[in-house]
Amino acid sequence: MAEEGKLVDKVETDLQELAKMIEGSPELGKLIANPLISRGQQREGIMALANKVKFQKLTGNFLGVVADNRRLDMLPHMIEAFQKELRKRRGEVEAKVETAYVLTPAQTDALQKQLSKAMGTNVTLNVEVNKELLGGMVVTVGSRMIDDSVRRKLERLQRTMSAGSNENQTKLKEVG
Repeated sequence: MAEEGKLVDKVETDLQELAKMIEGSPELGKLIANPLISRGQQREGIMALANKVKFQKLTGNFLGVVADNRRLDMLPHMIEAFQKELRKRRGEVEAKVETAYVLTPAQTDALQKQLSKAMGTNVTLNVEVNKELLGGMVVTVGSRMIDDSVRRKLERLQRTMSAGSNENQTKLKEVG
């Protein structure tokens, strides 16, 4: 059983690496998504990649079957579904974190530990940069959302100030 767990971890690493490659390579994106490329060419290309980066045999076999069935265009969704199922089986929860700037590894680690402690389970982070936040972060775990962004704080301050100004005008009319 322990060996199966290690193999699953290795396949997970392979698929995470493949997802990054697909995201970062327009050529690979075209290979897997272009319906004009023949099944054989797609299979040959994806298997050459799997061999070059030394993916696990199981990962290579999976990619071969996906290519044979003309479903390489669905790979990003399959990888996402696989990761989601693994998190579920491990009792992990994914947190989507939007920050105004790139977090350092130490900040990411500290945030992951704090969220895991707060949620009472292991939390995996999916961190994205969103320059519109100005500063701070927005954390979404399941249906829970914590918006501690500077943008949101400014919106609250603006609402508070505009509500207060209406009250002052009403009080001035009452006095006068």
